[in-house]
Amino acid sequence: HGFDAEEDLIGSLASMSTSERIKTIRKMPETMKKKREIRNKVLKEITKKSRHRGTQLSCCTQCLQGIAVSFRRFGNTLSEYFHALQIWHKALKIIGAEFGTSVLSYFIFLKWLLNFNIFSFLINFSLITIPQLLAAEPNNLSFTGLELLTGTGYFQQTVLYYGFYTNATIRKIENGPFYNMQLAYIFTVGIYFVICFLILLFSMANLFRRNFVNPQTYSVNASKLLCTWDFNVTNEKAVKLKQKNLSTQMKEDLAEVNKEVLDFSLTERVARVAIHLLSWFASLGTAVAACAGVYFLSINNLELFVKGRKNDLEDQAAMLVLPLVASLLNTFIPFFYSWLGHMERFQTPGQHIYVTVVRNTILKMSIVGILCYYWLNIVAASESQCWETLVGQDIYRLVLVDFIFCLLGSFFGEFLRRIIGTTFCMSLGPPEFDIARNVLDLIYAQTLTWTGILFSPLLPGIQMIAFSIIFYVKQVSLMRNCQPPRKVWRTAQMTTSFIFLLFCPSFLGVLSVIGVTVWRLKPSEGCGPFRGLSSMFAAVSEWIKILENYTASKWVVWIYHNLIANELFYFILSGIVLIITYLYWQIIQGRKTMAKLLRKQIIN
Repeated sequence: HGFDAEEDLIGSLASMSTSERIKTIRKMPETMKKKREIRNKVLKEITKKSRHRGTQLSCCTQCLQGIAVSFRRFGNTLSEYFHALQIWHKALKIIGAEFGTSVLSYFIFLKWLLNFNIFSFLINFSLITIPQLLAAEPNNLSFTGLELLTGTGYFQQTVLYYGFYTNATIRKIENGPFYNMQLAYIFTVGIYFVICFLILLFSMANLFRRNFVNPQTYSVNASKLLCTWDFNVTNEKAVKLKQKNLSTQMKEDLAEVNKEVLDFSLTERVARVAIHLLSWFASLGTAVAACAGVYFLSINNLELFVKGRKNDLEDQAAMLVLPLVASLLNTFIPFFYSWLGHMERFQTPGQHIYVTVVRNTILKMSIVGILCYYWLNIVAASESQCWETLVGQDIYRLVLVDFIFCLLGSFFGEFLRRIIGTTFCMSLGPPEFDIARNVLDLIYAQTLTWTGILFSPLLPGIQMIAFSIIFYVKQVSLMRNCQPPRKVWRTAQMTTSFIFLLFCPSFLGVLSVIGVTVWRLKPSEGCGPFRGLSSMFAAVSEWIKILENYTASKWVVWIYHNLIANELFYFILSGIVLIITYLYWQIIQGRKTMAKLLRKQIIN
C-alpha cells in the first residue's frame, strides 16, 4: 500500500509545473535526503513520459527536451553540492555553538577576507601574469631556498614583482592581435580597487541593515525559543549542536536585555576618567615611540642596501631586520593594550573590545603609514635601479614575517597560557580568545596586501594561503586552549565594525598611497611596464591621445576628460557618498532610539 501511495505521489508531482512541483516537495514533512530521492524519481518519471511521447514528436523536439532535462538534473546536482562545499561551514557552526557570536565574528571576518583575496588573485593572475608568462624569458638565477624568506634572488626575475613585467606589447602571431601590458597592468589594478570599493561599501550597507538594532530585536526571544527548531535535523550530533547554538543565542539576547547600568559616585567617576585618560596617554605614547623606531630603522636599512655588504648571509639577515622589528612591535604592544583595558574595568566586554580595537588600529595603521612614507619619499628617490621591486620585496617580507608571528602568537599567547593557567597558576584558568588583537592582525595583513598589489601582483595569492593556514591553526588553538567568554553578550554589530575599520582607515589609506604612486611618482628607468614614462598614469594619457583620432572611440575620450581627469567629478562623488552615509546613519540612530523605548516597555 505504501509503494502504491508513493507511485501516486510521484505521478501527481510529475504532472505539475516546475514551480508547483518545487513548492510541493519543499512543504513535505520529510528529511532532505528523502526529498531528494522523491525529486530524482519525479525527474526519471518525466523523462520516461517524454520518451513515450517521443514517437509523436519530431527529432528536434526530443533533443531539446532531453537537453532541458539534463540541464535540470545538472542544476539540481550543483545546488546539492554547492551547500556541501561551502568553505568551513561546519567549523563555523561548531565555533558559534561553543563560544558564541563574539568569537564567531572573527572567523566569519577571516573567511570573508579569504574570499576577497581569492577574487584578487584570480583577476591579477588572469589579466597580468598569464600574458607576461607567454612572453617571459627563462630565469637563469639559481634557487637556494632563502628566497622564500627574503623574496630576493631567484624571485626577483619572476612574475612575483613589478620589475619583471615588460613595457612592450605582447604579440604571439606576426600581424595578429596584441596585448598592451602597460594598459592591462594599470587598468587591472584600477578596476580591482573600484570593485573593492563597491564590495566594501555594499557589504557595510548590508551588514548595517541586517545587524544594527531594529525595533523587533527585543521581541523575538519567544519566537526564537518556540518557532526556530528545524525538525528535519535528525542526526544526534547535529541535534546537540543545534540545541547548544540556540541556547548560546538565547543567553546573549537575555544578557543584552538584562544589562545592568551601574551608578557610580562622583569620586568613582573622577577616578575612572583619570584612569581612562592615563591609559590613552600611555597607548598613544607607545604608538608614537614605535613609529619613530620603525622610521629610523628603515632609514638605516636603506643605507645598508645602497652601500652593500660583504657576504650573502649578512645580506639576508639585514633584509629581515625591519620586518622582524615591525612584527615584534605589532605582536607585543597589543598585549600591553589588553592589559590597559583590564585595568580600566569597562562595564561590558563590548566596550573593552572596541576600545582595544581602536588603540590597535592607531598603532598598526601608524606603522603602515610610516613605512609608506619611507617607500614613496625615500626609496623612490634613492639610487636603486628598480625601486618598485625593492618596495615589493619589503612588503613580501613584512607579510611573511607577520604570518609567522601570527602562528607563534597562537602558540605562546594561547597554548603556553593554557599550560600556565591550568598547571602552575590555577586561579588564572584557560585564556579567553583575544578578539581585538586577532582582528587587527587580519586588518594589518590585508592592508599590506592591498598596498603591495601594485608592486607585487601575486601577493594576494600568498595572503590567500596564509589566511587558510591561519584559520585552521586558530580553530585548533581555540578548541584546545581557550575557554568561552565569561560574560555572554550579543555582538550583532561586530562584523560590521570590522569591515568599517577595513574600509576606513585601511582601504582609504591604501587608495591614497596608490594614487600618489600612479599620478605623482616617476617610474624606474630600467624596469617594469612603465619605464621611460613621466608617471604610471601617463600610459593612459598616451592611449587617449591615440583614441582621439578614431570617431568610434569618442565616448571613451569624453569619459576620460569629463570624469577620470576631472577633479570636480570626484568632489561631487565624495559629497554624494558623505550625504548618503549621513542619512543612513540618521536612520540607524532613529531605529536604535525606537528599540530602546520598546525594550523599556517590555521590561516594565
